Amino acid sequence: MIDLILESSNLKDYLAEDHYVDFSHLVIREKVKELFRDCESEVSKIKKAFEFVRDEIAHSWDIQSTRITKRASEAMMYKEGICYAKSNLFAALLRSINIPAGFCYQRLTIGNTPETGYCIHALNAVYISEINKWIRLDTRGNKEGINAQFSIDTEQLAFPVRHYYDEKDYTMIYKEPNKKTIEVLNSNENCLEMYKYNLPTKI
Repeated sequence: MIDLILESSNLKDYLAEDHYVDFSHLVIREKVKELFRDCESEVSKIKKAFEFVRDEIAHSWDIQSTRITKRASEAMMYKEGICYAKSNLFAALLRSINIPAGFCYQRLTIGNTPETGYCIHALNAVYISEINKWIRLDTRGNKEGINAQFSIDTEQLAFPVRHYYDEKDYTMIYKEPNKKTIEVLNSNENCLEMYKYNLPTKI
């Protein structure tokens, strides 16, 4: 578990809506009504949202899709996105019900070794008011070798950082999606080409 640092001490900054975390969009509002219908506690809502984005929104690389989704509403509409879009959606779902959510990043190898190059991977941090604690959760999507789970006590992320490969956890919880991640989504047209060659390598 790393020591996380807040970009802002004002929780309201982690509830804001913007162009990419667009939780007022009808497709998000309809999903929110359905998704949290039977949830009573804050923790149950966070877990429900996490498992929905992790399991029901496909990672574009896993399904070999060329489509690039950017905004939370697009990821919801097309049921796919890379980690940048999925983290936007997870934040949007939680912010829409007044649960603070921020953005966290890791520097990882694209493949299994440094020879494959590096990329910036996006995940989220969520504030649980019941225990006054921020936790990191990764909605990337599980597959063979990746097993991210919801946990309050012990992190179980998609990618444990391997420091011997010069991978890195960035400790900041950001209010907004990183500009480099947004720029790469906006400047590419083919998701597979973007994923292989054009992802940012550092914050």
